[in-house]
Order: sequence, then C-alpha cells, then structure tokens
Amino acid sequence: MSGLQPPRGTHDLIGDTMRRHHHVVETARRVLRTYGFEEWSTPIFEDTRVFSRTLGETSDVVSKEMYTFEDRGGESITLRPEGTAAICRALVTNGLTQSLPQKVFYHGPMFRYERPQKGRYRQFHQIGAELIGAESPLRDAETIAMAQDILRELGLGDHVTLELNTLGDLASRQAWREALVAYFRDHADALSEESRVRLEANPLRILDSKSEQDRKLLDDAPAFADYLNDESRQFWDTLRSSLQAFGVDFVENPRIVRGLDYYSHTAFEFVTSKLGAQGTVLAGGRYEGLVEQMGGPAIPAIGWAGGIERLAMLLDSVPELPAGIALVPMGDEAVLKAASLARALRSAGLRAEIETRGNMKKRMERVVKSGASHAVVLGDEEIAKDVVQLRDLSSREQQEVPFADLVRVLSAGRA
Repeated sequence: MSGLQPPRGTHDLIGDTMRRHHHVVETARRVLRTYGFEEWSTPIFEDTRVFSRTLGETSDVVSKEMYTFEDRGGESITLRPEGTAAICRALVTNGLTQSLPQKVFYHGPMFRYERPQKGRYRQFHQIGAELIGAESPLRDAETIAMAQDILRELGLGDHVTLELNTLGDLASRQAWREALVAYFRDHADALSEESRVRLEANPLRILDSKSEQDRKLLDDAPAFADYLNDESRQFWDTLRSSLQAFGVDFVENPRIVRGLDYYSHTAFEFVTSKLGAQGTVLAGGRYEGLVEQMGGPAIPAIGWAGGIERLAMLLDSVPELPAGIALVPMGDEAVLKAASLARALRSAGLRAEIETRGNMKKRMERVVKSGASHAVVLGDEEIAKDVVQLRDLSSREQQEVPFADLVRVLSAGRA
C-alpha cells in the first residue's frame, strides 16, 4: 500500500493548489451574483442518454472519452463530461421551462478519458454559467462580459484574448456545411485519416483539426461569411456592437466552430499563450435545441465554462490564508479557559488555534512560524485576574486585556 498514487490524470487538491482552486471559485461566484446568477448543483453521474443524445454519438467525447458503466440495477450511467447538458436536464426535470429566464452557474468535477497534459486532467474541474431564455444578442454579449469580468477580477485580463465567431442560424449553417462537405470530398485524398472519418460523421470538426495536412486545406475552404443569411448577419452585427457597448474587446476568429447542430450564432473562446498549445481557458456559445432534446420546449440559451485548474495555474500568486490568533495556555485550568476563548473568537469570525505542546519557548516558536498575527498567553496568574496577555507578533507589543474585552479588541484590529 505504500506505493499508492492517485489514478493517472487525477490530482489532489491540497495546500497552495487548493487555495488557488478556492480563489477561482469564490471570485467567480462573487462576480456571477452581481449579474443575478444563482448557483445550481447537479449529480456527478447521470443517465448516459443525457450526454450521448446531446453531444452526439459520433463526437469524440461520446465515442472515446466518457466514463460509462452499468450500475447494479442494469442502468447505463455516465460520469458527467461537461455541465451544460446536466443543467438543461435539471431545468426540465424541475419544471422550470416556463419560468424564464433562468440565470444559473455551477462548479465541480467533470470526467473525460483523454491524454493528460498541462492543465488538463481526466478528472478536472469547471465553473460554468448558463443564461437559459436568452432572447437577444444583447444577452450573449452580457454573458461574455460577465466571463471577462471574472477573468479581470482574477488578475488575468492582460493574459487572455477573447476570440469570437458566428455560427449563424441553422439554415445558414446547413448551406455552409454542404459547401464544406463538397470541398473536402474533392480533396479527400489530402485529408488526414481522422478527418476522413469526420467528413462522413461530423465534417465541421475538420475545422478544429491540428493536423498540418488538414490545416493547409482550410485556407481555401468555403468561408462561412459567404453563407450568412440576412437574419444571421443582423444578429452578428448586433452582437459585436453590444460587446463594444459593454467595453469588451475581441478579435474575430472564423476557425472557432461547434460540431453540434443545436449550437447557433455566437461562439467564443478566451485564450492565452501562457499554457502552451492548449491555450483555451474559458469557452462557450449560444445553443437553441438542447432543452428540447431533454424533453422541454425549444429555448434559446447562452453559456460558457472555464477550466478551474487552468485558471488557477495562471494566477500570479497564491492567495494567503488569513493570519490567525494563537492561544497559548499554560496549565490545565488555562487550557479550559483557552477553549472557551477560542469558541468566542471563532463565533466572531476570527481564526483561532490553541497551542498546547511543549514548553513556552517551543510553543511560541511554532506560533511565530505559523504566521499568526497575535498570541493570547494565559496561565494561573492571568486566570486569577480574569485577563490575558495579548501579544502583537508584528510589533512585539504586549498588553493586558480582560477576558470580556478580548473579542472586541481583536475584532477592532481587523476592521
């Protein structure tokens, strides 16, 4: 048992890693609430159909990456590979399709069997948001602006770039898709083996190919802009002007695509060059058929998700733990009084720890090393006088404080 390690593609969240993770979640939660978003939590595993029907049987996620198993009751269960489908399932299950819009955010572990690489794991964590009932491109722009605000609050504004594209409506996309298929079929011999498979099953995914031979063909492929109908062009124009109104800078990237039919119009990614080739840290888009696939009505929505591990890696510094207060009692009676004082301090929202090991010198050495701001020293003499010796460990000043005033004095110092 001494050689046990976490499974490949997983990692422990402890120490600095956990503090970074927590800081990302708490920062996002604070910004999301200013936009009126409410937190939801769905099960880590779902009926396999939640993902296989919505992500598509031919997608890489379904065909290669999902953790799917049969439970003891014979049901096919899948560990969630992403959060959007589960949120839409929850919307329908809980009868909320007539209570729109629903502004939802979530965070938690996701699972995909893929090759681990920098910032990418088989169990990874995402934070995401969905505006279900997004009636206009203004809502798309606002949701993108919200994502940018989170990145700025994390101190990442200078490290990421927003890339934006339009997928048009279904009619525009179908016309473009037909033109793409015809083009790639004419050049099928020049495609990579993987893209030849995609040509029949999901041709839009060829645009995502990292193969050098595929990318040479993309320069001359039909441009989507040539197939946008008037309605789609107006949506695209309004989206861009709305982003400008929100103060959001972007660059247009026609290579951003989504291979599923329910995506429409807006597609975007926040990317960075600080994580190597896998530079997307947050991405999303508009979708219009996903709720319907879950058994609800056709409801337009806009959403995004960001990888918490990747965002945490980009932080310039590790958030520090708040400095605590160390209680140093000497003697059995002092230990019991220290317990009572610690409870009062914690009830006031202050971090307090009781140090009981070793002599006074050893205890104070550990207290200083812990980074505590104050030491509360008490022994038999202090007990008799109902006071403590309060030592400020930064200024090294010490004062005698009555038991009844300790919380007030320390709270005033934190204000």
